[in-house]
Amino acid sequence: MALGVDPSIARQRAENILSLLNIPERLWNLSPTTFSGGEQQRVNIARGFVYEYPAILLDEPTASLDAVNRSVVLELIERAKSRGAAIVGIFHDESARAQVCDREIDVSAFAPQVN
Repeated sequence: MALGVDPSIARQRAENILSLLNIPERLWNLSPTTFSGGEQQRVNIARGFVYEYPAILLDEPTASLDAVNRSVVLELIERAKSRGAAIVGIFHDESARAQVCDREIDVSAFAPQVN
């Protein structure tokens, strides 16, 4: 109960988000190191969204995901935003960025110039 959540509630939340992110139930008790790259990415996303953190940092959360799982991740971001979470993310995917971002900072202007 490190975050103050009853273990049975935590397990139910985990099951819900793993199902939402299309992680097969047969994998739930296995080490994520045995998962495919896409499954590992979705498990990491689940870890970030299973608890309602007040701030979430994202680095390319939709990279390498299929259309279905990309849509799920964008919905999770929207839900977090609607409950008031601060989201800071790096998005190279322009359409994902356009869907979830309120403000955008193009950091390429700050990159050192290579001569």
